[in-house]
Formats: sequence, structure tokens, C-alpha cells
Amino acid sequence: MAKTKEKKFREPFRIKKEIPLLPGYIMCIVWVVFTIMLVGWVMLASLSTSREIQGGQLFEFASGFHWENYSNAWSSQKVGVFFVNSLIYTAISCTVIIVVASPAAYVLSRFRFRGNMFLQNMFATALGIPVIMIIMPLFSVITSLKLTNTRGLIIFLYIAMNVPFTIFFMLSFFQNLSFTFEEAAAIDGCSPIKTFWKIMFPLAQPGIITVTIFNFITIWNEFFMSMLFASKSAVRPIAVGLYNMVKGMQYTNDYGGMFAAVVIVFAPTFLLYIFLSDKIIAGVTGGAIKG
Repeated sequence: MAKTKEKKFREPFRIKKEIPLLPGYIMCIVWVVFTIMLVGWVMLASLSTSREIQGGQLFEFASGFHWENYSNAWSSQKVGVFFVNSLIYTAISCTVIIVVASPAAYVLSRFRFRGNMFLQNMFATALGIPVIMIIMPLFSVITSLKLTNTRGLIIFLYIAMNVPFTIFFMLSFFQNLSFTFEEAAAIDGCSPIKTFWKIMFPLAQPGIITVTIFNFITIWNEFFMSMLFASKSAVRPIAVGLYNMVKGMQYTNDYGGMFAAVVIVFAPTFLLYIFLSDKIIAGVTGGAIKG
């Protein structure tokens, strides 16, 4: 049988159709240029000396490229310690959030029981509560229990703060999956728990990957809670460590090392966006399509 080649249809360019979209194109171009200039400036500054940065000689590199700024920031400024702490917090928190939120979202979306809508509304309400409203009573309880400056507390707070969003996000994915999968699994003798882990959980992988990326970015960049509950350098995440490094610039005057630390901080999220942007888009749009 001869293979038939599918021809991709490309709509011809029509100037009349594109003119109304011109303001959007201009905004996108301006935003992209601004972002490239900003990121490029920071990366160039991370390879310069403090004298070149302050003297406006950033693009001349008269003394060459100073890659030692990265090694100095990693070791002497303890960026390596903060980086590892954030990596531990993010990896454990994202894993536990998925393990907890996915079964909860599945049950809320596929089973009807008394209190189902009440629980869904409570999780939706939790998304609208600002952290500043609960931070003071939370700080009072935690300090009275003497749990500050512990990694377990930071991980617990990150999990608790991101579970409502993950459940709310995953609800649409499980709601849009066909019930025929569960019916076929029930005929084969699968229990509801086995059906979830063997069939429904893998089918929801696009949503799980997307929400995990969002949680990773949120936890990696989290600052407010960790500043209050992680005052010791041994347990500080990288956002708080960078903040203290910036405050110490008045004493060290190492601007090249500071910008090197900034590059180290945003590199993981930057790489995530570059290599997983298609998965993020597919995951966000996939929840709106009926299965």
C-alpha cells in the first residue's frame, strides 16, 4: 500500500487580516527585546568587575571575562549552600504535593458524595487568601513551638501553601477524562485505588507536569515565609540568601559576584521555560478539552 503524504495547509498571508493584530505584535516584540536586554545586561555584568560595572565600562571587558565571579559567589558567598537548600525544598515539596493533591483532585472530580462541593469551594477560597493575613498567627504558633530554622517546617509550609492550587488545577484534568477507562478497569477487577494509580494518574501526566513546573517556580522563588522562618544561613533558600547578599554589598562591594549569584538563581527557572514551554502550553490548554 502506497503511503499517502499529508500536505499541511498553510493559510496565505493577508495584510488586511494582520493589520488588526499589529498592536499585539508590537507589544510582543517590545517585551521580548526588553527581556533580552535585561537578561543580557545581567549576564554581562556577572562576567565583569565592580569597577567596570560602576564605571560604565560593562561592554568593553578591558580586563577580560571574569568567570571566577561564579566560583566566588558559589563558595565564599554561600550561594552553593542556598542553592542546595532550595533544591531540597523544591524537590521534596513538589513530589509530596503531587502525591497528596492528585488523589484528592481525582476523588473530588469523579465521585459524588456529601460535602464534595463544599470541599471544592474551600480549596478555591484558599487560593484567594493572601499569605500576609495568616503569617502573623502562623509565626506566633511556630515560634511558641520552637520550630523555626528547621528544614522540615519550610517543606511543610511550602506543601500546605501549594496544595489548594494543585488540587484546583488538577480538577479540570480528571473531570475531562472519559469514564470508559474506569468502567473497563472495573470489569477487569481493578479497585478504585489501583484504577487511579495504574490508569488515571498516567493519563493526567500533561496536567501533572504543568502544575509541577508552576509549583517548582513558585517554591524556588519564594521569599516572604522563608525570610521569617529560615533566619540561619544553614537552612536559607536561595531567594533569601541572595537578598542578604545584596544587603552585604555595602561591605563587600563585589557586584560581579552579586550578578553571578543572580544568574545562578534564575538559571533553573529560565531553563525550565526554554525546554518545557511546549509542555506548559499543552498542559494548560489540555485541561479545557473534553476527553
